[in-house]
Amino acid sequence: MDQTIPAPYLGLPSVAVRFDAAIEKLLYAITGVLLIIEIVLLATGVVSRYVFDKPIVWSDELSSIIFLWLAIFGACIALRRGDHMRMTSITVRATGTTAQVLSILAIVLPMLWLSFVMQSAYAYADAQSFMTIPALDISGAWRAAALPVGLAIMWFFGLIELLRHKHFGMVCMVVAVSAAIVVSLSFSGPIFEGLGKWNLAIFFVGFVFAGVLSGIPIAFCFGLATVAYLQLTTPVPLQVLIGRLDEGMSHQILLAIPLFIFLGFLMEATGMARRILEFFASLVGHRKGGLSYVLIGAMYTVSGISGSKSADIAAIAPALVPEMRRRGEKDGEVAALLAATGAQTETIPPSLALIAISSAAGVSTAALFTGGMLPGAVMGLILCAYVWWRKKGSAVVVHQKPASRDIMRKLAIASPALILPFLIKSAVVEGVATATEVSTVGIFYAILFSFTVGGRVAWQDIKKMIIRTSSLAGAILFIVGTATSMAWALTQSGFSEDLATAFRNLPGGAATFMAVSILVFVVIGSVLEGIPAIALLAPLLLPIAKGLSINEIHYSMVIILSMGIGYFAPPFGIGYYTTCAIAGVEPNSALRPMMGFIVVLAIGVAIIAAVPWISTVFLH
Repeated sequence: MDQTIPAPYLGLPSVAVRFDAAIEKLLYAITGVLLIIEIVLLATGVVSRYVFDKPIVWSDELSSIIFLWLAIFGACIALRRGDHMRMTSITVRATGTTAQVLSILAIVLPMLWLSFVMQSAYAYADAQSFMTIPALDISGAWRAAALPVGLAIMWFFGLIELLRHKHFGMVCMVVAVSAAIVVSLSFSGPIFEGLGKWNLAIFFVGFVFAGVLSGIPIAFCFGLATVAYLQLTTPVPLQVLIGRLDEGMSHQILLAIPLFIFLGFLMEATGMARRILEFFASLVGHRKGGLSYVLIGAMYTVSGISGSKSADIAAIAPALVPEMRRRGEKDGEVAALLAATGAQTETIPPSLALIAISSAAGVSTAALFTGGMLPGAVMGLILCAYVWWRKKGSAVVVHQKPASRDIMRKLAIASPALILPFLIKSAVVEGVATATEVSTVGIFYAILFSFTVGGRVAWQDIKKMIIRTSSLAGAILFIVGTATSMAWALTQSGFSEDLATAFRNLPGGAATFMAVSILVFVVIGSVLEGIPAIALLAPLLLPIAKGLSINEIHYSMVIILSMGIGYFAPPFGIGYYTTCAIAGVEPNSALRPMMGFIVVLAIGVAIIAAVPWISTVFLH
């Protein structure tokens, strides 16, 4: 449902057209206001507590209310703009009627899920109205009402999409067939009840993978599988599912996600990334393949600022890729290295994957931030060694080494940007701010940078950044919410106990468990992307790892890096295609060099898995 370029309204009544446009503009305005209030509120909390030693007792409650509304409205915007995560590597190859049907299903099936859960969302909000938010002394409905309102808006956007689809006859056919399947399944409860544990494979493997491969947004694939399982095989009311959705989307640590995404966009707009690139280029850019080392170092540094792989790559590529081409680098090599560095830096704080695993499995965020630095550096050194080996006999243009005074000048210019990653990490480790609050430290630092040494950011650019932040964060948080409800359903089914037993009974103990985990997360990461995979599997597998005496920080680093490989590995990895698109490279041209980088990344993960010290040395 990509609405970056709006489709024609194909005969819709003018009142519907105006109402649709008004809702969209209102969402943009509200999410912008909510994001700004959230930033100011969290920053005020840091100053009040750390400077004046007077914590604001109601700030967490108000922040939680605003966050849920921001998350669900962001999910609405993502649906409107077509930004919900989905796997398109198969659907883009479809043509004719098949392509039409898949495009319609990508609208109809999310609407089907929304139709099932909207009433339960209203019931959930009504039940919360009898609860009181203590410090604010207001009804819980002020918070919980976000869910039914947001789900209703998403359903409305879906309806508008169907009504203005250019193949309306095909739309009617797909809707009719989908309704017939739902009715048929509703009478099949006794059959599914007799299948026992096989239902887990049918719904949570068959349904999910069929939906993902068909290009249905991943969050709705999780949601549909969970609703179908609960409705056809259990007496559990869907209101419970809404509670898990709420819990997953609004965990306080996840508030860092929209704020760090916004920080990443600010970093790009204020020229921080460009200054870092120019400094690294002055150090090693004159060497053979020097800009490849610059790319690796810059991605490591920028990852510590933005927290988002997409933001990292988008910030680095426009500044570096054209110059690499001018120096004789092949397009495929450039895109492959860019994707490999995306996988390499998955553990660099404040990575969204680290924040997600902290939320999903209750692991210390500060420990994850501390433990993630060295594994990323080790992966970077391994990539540098591989680049050196590949470039030693190449014909890439070598430039003259700049004078020392030029290097020092570049360092002075880049210093304010280079300080930011260390400022973020120190604020968390030293207890100045929580992992959620520290993002506001970075945001205000970036704003100060803009007004002093960087170029001021235009208001129009800020509005675009807010919309992109809301959309991307909403898509991520909605996936976490539906994955949380799916993980809860799996746990209630007894699957977690069965999984724990199966893994504990693997021959070879901890070593085999680690090897199987790497394989599982590479495969799952290529289909589901990092954050949904973490939300789904981390709560199940981390307790098993601890039971086998594997350090939870060490295990977290290994699975995050494994998912990074899957996410950027062709032919299924979404990150690979995203990187090629950002670099302006045809995916087929990068396929062969990417295979070499995948092997090198796998070697790096194996080394980190075999040497726990790499992940834990700074924890003591």
